[in-house]
Amino acid sequence: MAKIKSVFVCSACGTRHEKWQGRCKGCGEWNTLLEEVNDPGRKTSPAAIQLTPSVPKRLEDIETGPGIRLQTADEELNRVLGGGIVPGSLILLGGEPGIGKSTLLLQLSMQLTGLPVLYVSGEESEAQIRMRAERLPGGNPDLWVLTENQLEPVLEYVQKIQPAVWVVDSIQTLYTSALEAAPGTVSQVRECAGKIMQFSKSTGIPVFLVGHITKEGSLAGPKVLEHIVDTVLAFEGDRHHQYRIVRTLKNRFGSTLDLGIYEMQASGLKPVSNPSGIFLSPSAGQNPGVAVGATLEGSRPFLLEVQALVSATAYGNAQRSATGYDSKRLHMLLAVLEKRCGFKLGDKDVFLNITGGIKTEDPALDLAVCLAIVSSLHDIPIGKDTVFAAEVGLTGEVRPVNRIDQRLGEADKLGFTRFYAAGPLKPAKTGGDMHIHAFIKLQEIFASVFS
Repeated sequence: MAKIKSVFVCSACGTRHEKWQGRCKGCGEWNTLLEEVNDPGRKTSPAAIQLTPSVPKRLEDIETGPGIRLQTADEELNRVLGGGIVPGSLILLGGEPGIGKSTLLLQLSMQLTGLPVLYVSGEESEAQIRMRAERLPGGNPDLWVLTENQLEPVLEYVQKIQPAVWVVDSIQTLYTSALEAAPGTVSQVRECAGKIMQFSKSTGIPVFLVGHITKEGSLAGPKVLEHIVDTVLAFEGDRHHQYRIVRTLKNRFGSTLDLGIYEMQASGLKPVSNPSGIFLSPSAGQNPGVAVGATLEGSRPFLLEVQALVSATAYGNAQRSATGYDSKRLHMLLAVLEKRCGFKLGDKDVFLNITGGIKTEDPALDLAVCLAIVSSLHDIPIGKDTVFAAEVGLTGEVRPVNRIDQRLGEADKLGFTRFYAAGPLKPAKTGGDMHIHAFIKLQEIFASVFS
């Protein structure tokens, strides 16, 4: 009889170790080894279903195209998925507890009217799901709810119902009887995700998996989980505020640059079609230290309000703090302003904030950040009708950014009349009131704005 012994599995990469050690030999991470029972003599339970074997097809015989995607009533979710749900795709949605992951997927299930949907929950009872569904919009008479933690009976019900969409809330609560490990362990998450992936690809049923995250903000479970799935979505935002953002981290069927924006209301999550209207305050640009930048996330342009506060430091070392913006890039821009433009910022505390709770890495906001800092430093407002979109280089030059026409069109649509960018700039069609200013040097823009 085979001897039962323990093995130690890395939660980051899944590498197995014979004994515990502080550092994983596979990925080099520290304190990621978890003990699991390894029983070589245990027989694997028989498969709950018989999957249809795949047969090779010529590439030209495989059907594809935009019509093959399942369109939902949620345009924000369609956008981040690349145009809809691809049949047979595996989608992982991660986020902090209480951010609204279950609400988003239950709302999606209720809005797929006329299509069978199976919602599997291992965390809530049937009554709890019904209570939450009563306050959400939509009503799908063919929505099935199953509260089960074991994977094998779940797969049997999926094969019986044949849903158009299958939701698993969450992957950490599922377990397979083929393993002795507890639900949520590395081996269980890896094994369950692998079986669900095989089932999804064989039957063509798309699956949404809800995933937990660690205290560091990364998806819990082995890293192989992110490699198995086709799409990884991150649900971001402060649960104490009303706006939520769905960002694409991985997408085999579309862009990873798009994001969806929602407003949390008592009746569920409401998609926001005009994000510029919620990120800009009526007094944007009228107060010192406030500038408006034109950013681009995927195919969607919108305007963000950049706020800066510059004050004399009360400590030995000046503080630099950025919210929603890369702090390293803020340090770089402060060095450019001091070295190339002559502004004395070494003994000043600088605080930067991108309003609305959004995080962005678009270099087009560099110019708006510089203008907001200088505006706060000299206590001079920029003006509410001005928008900036340009990257700032280390020599103090402003550099052009991509798709400037889309950024310009968004600013013109919202009534802004002055647009600052890097030159030379090709003439663009606007409503007639927009004045475009294109410069090469950062000092030239300061002279034009604050003249």
